[in-house]
Amino acid sequence: MERPSRLVLLSELRVRNTTYDVSLSRSQLTWKRRVSSPVYHPFRPRFCVPSFPRRPDSGVCHSVSVSEIISVREEEEENGSRRREDGSWKKIKEREEKDCRQAFTVLYVERCRQHRWRCAEVTFTCSDGPLCQHWISSIREQLATITSRPKHLLVYINPYGGKRQGKRIYEQKVAPLFAQAGVSTHVIVTEYANHARDHLKTEAELEKFDGVVCVGGDGMFSEIIHGLIWRTQIDNGVDPNCPDETLSGCSLRIGIIPAGSTDCICFATVGTNDPVTSALHIIVGDSQPMDVCSVHHNNTFLRYSVSLLGYGFYGDVLTDSERKRWMGPARYDLSGLKMFLTHHYYEGTVSYLPARGIIGTPRDAARCRSGCVVCQHNGQLHSERAESYEMDDMSNCESDGEWRTIRGKFLAINAASMSCACPRSPKGLSPAAHLADGTTDLILVRKCSRFDFLRHLLRHTSKDDQFDLTFVEVHRVRRFRFMPRHCQSDSELELDLQENSKHQIFSQICRDHPACGCAPAYSSWNCDGEILTHTAIDVRVHCQLINLFARGIEEPPVFEDLTNPCAI
Repeated sequence: MERPSRLVLLSELRVRNTTYDVSLSRSQLTWKRRVSSPVYHPFRPRFCVPSFPRRPDSGVCHSVSVSEIISVREEEEENGSRRREDGSWKKIKEREEKDCRQAFTVLYVERCRQHRWRCAEVTFTCSDGPLCQHWISSIREQLATITSRPKHLLVYINPYGGKRQGKRIYEQKVAPLFAQAGVSTHVIVTEYANHARDHLKTEAELEKFDGVVCVGGDGMFSEIIHGLIWRTQIDNGVDPNCPDETLSGCSLRIGIIPAGSTDCICFATVGTNDPVTSALHIIVGDSQPMDVCSVHHNNTFLRYSVSLLGYGFYGDVLTDSERKRWMGPARYDLSGLKMFLTHHYYEGTVSYLPARGIIGTPRDAARCRSGCVVCQHNGQLHSERAESYEMDDMSNCESDGEWRTIRGKFLAINAASMSCACPRSPKGLSPAAHLADGTTDLILVRKCSRFDFLRHLLRHTSKDDQFDLTFVEVHRVRRFRFMPRHCQSDSELELDLQENSKHQIFSQICRDHPACGCAPAYSSWNCDGEILTHTAIDVRVHCQLINLFARGIEEPPVFEDLTNPCAI
């Protein structure tokens, strides 16, 4: 049993004319109404809820973690001037209470429904000024001991993403919270695509900041990680173009303020797409490690991926939707319907390196949540293996005997590094995928009928097992490669043309002009919403390469609906 923290301060203070015993320890701020208090409600429930504090007038005992206190400020409360009764009563009260009581307000995190946080506050009134100052200084001293909190942030705002509300969201909802918490910011409003990525690669003075924040959608987040990871590798002398290189982890945490058309990363790491919630996670200094996949083609770096790599159906949907950008978000629905009806399949070879010695499988009932045991165990296992691999050659550690190969015709090949859950698909493509276990879930959907493929798609929105279908298989892997059926070297292609020139010529015409009705030979890779320029790729998972200002999705306690006023 954990021993209670030693008390730092204990006083009798007042909250809204009600007397409370207020105590401060190194971990908790607690206020408990005295039984002798003149304000008494016999029909209200009497219980103490330490984890989920309630409004000051709704119960007997309230407690908030010091780590979730945002700030404390000094105030003056003159009781007589704040009354709204008639003038004669007011004059009597003013004569009785001429003194101006000192007060201080504590701003803290309060949890609401659907994983949302809000900034709540409680004002304590002290009997004299020195006591008030003692409380303020004591709370600030405890906050100063929390070294994980950021003091200086580099903020990038995408003014064009989503509904073009990024700048307004930051100025009205986020900036005031940062100011209250004493967090200084350097704000850059991006002016063109990849502005943030290029600035992080070359110009940003990263040593001046404790973290990087992006205000936008998944595309903006992708810019940030590409710039930050690339800069980290160059500074540490690592070649990003070598697929066998072990990448250096980024020291700066990344914050996401959702303001885009798609905010899957934020939803998967926080549980909601709410700017205030994300801002509060940044302020309290939360940290959530995350895996990153590097994608290479012939020893040339292409992109980094943190959520989904999709070939076939999801690649075709993205490619087709790019031609319909004028339609807005509705283009994804139309392109999805079109690709479902065309029902293209693609031949190729998938080779993968299974994740061995880990705990957890893609078909587990357990989900990746805050403080995930699977991520902690597998992350530690990966660190131990990395240390031992330093003494060995990578080719020996990833020997040919460990690789497995699958050839066939596929409607879709997906690699999910997280659940990819979103409001439309609450479970995501791979519900049991983990954020930081050093693996990705490789999902292969073989050629099947339209009806069967529809069954597979519908399971993304239901509670049924995603992979309990004969034409779907899933593997938890550390690395994989894909080679399309028609991807050949120049010498092989020249030989084939000589042997069967007429057939090859006409098939090339069909590939260039699909209106003839022939199935295309190639799809495109959808890499976190961006189209890759190559189809033959080598993908490697880098365990816990980056850290976010988040703590993962919290499991709601049993008493949440009873104790949290926001849930009523």
